[in-house]
Amino acid sequence: MAVVHTSEIKLTVGLDENRVPEELKWSAQDGGVQEEDAKAMMLSVWDSKNRESLKIDLWTKDMPVDEMKIFFHQTLMTMADTFMKATQDEKMTATMKDFCDYFAEKLELDKL
Repeated sequence: MAVVHTSEIKLTVGLDENRVPEELKWSAQDGGVQEEDAKAMMLSVWDSKNRESLKIDLWTKDMPVDEMKIFFHQTLMTMADTFMKATQDEKMTATMKDFCDYFAEKLELDKL
């Protein structure tokens, strides 16, 4: 199949004098998103040639710790859902979701 359309997702990171993120903005024109603010991001890509994941994890210095805990929990839940879609492995997906429940319980996320 030939590529008939391309779509761009843009990330802009504003850094302070010490190169610490002050602001994060993202755009996805096909999704109707233009220069939206964010406090944190995680990006992973698969390098098939080297059989390894490459990642970028950034957060602004004003990202509250309680929000970071929620962000991690939601990201873990999303990873479990994505794992299920990609592999159809119900048993491991259930195990991952059990861990997510444990993670939320230990961080007392229901109190945040």
